[in-house]
Amino acid sequence: MIEGAPPMPTGHVTRHPANWLPAMRGTMIRLVPAMLAWEIVQLPLYTLWRDGTAWELAFAVLHCTAGDALIALAALSWALVIVGAPQWPERAFGRVLAATVVIGLAYTVYSEWLNVEIRGSWAYAAAMPVLPILGTGAGPLLQWAVLPPLALVGARRALREQAAKP
Repeated sequence: MIEGAPPMPTGHVTRHPANWLPAMRGTMIRLVPAMLAWEIVQLPLYTLWRDGTAWELAFAVLHCTAGDALIALAALSWALVIVGAPQWPERAFGRVLAATVVIGLAYTVYSEWLNVEIRGSWAYAAAMPVLPILGTGAGPLLQWAVLPPLALVGARRALREQAAKP
């Protein structure tokens, strides 16, 4: 404790169990395998599918999945810091879910623009639907609009089911 500083409030800790950590773990445990599957399924929407070797395809899937995991963890963490409540996920769940999706989508738009348009790190195949104006592929946007909410809802449901057991 810092001398002269007011004591840290602890009332919410003793009255409300700390479910945020199990909720984050549950979210990531559900989200990372889903991201891996999504990366595999959307490979034909990139030119790498046609031009890459098996090794390059495998590396791209693992690399992108690891990146997705880090982005998801950062998006959820920032959402919790910005709009979360100490009792999350029981309180402020919708706000955290929405903020997580918005942060993930915003980063995705930026990253896709940077890596497709500026760096040329990857390219979309003709099969990739692209949003007008933004030029961002629909696959990555759908990934961030669909998977994090499913993982968050699934993690919260699992916590509630666990809490309901005698």
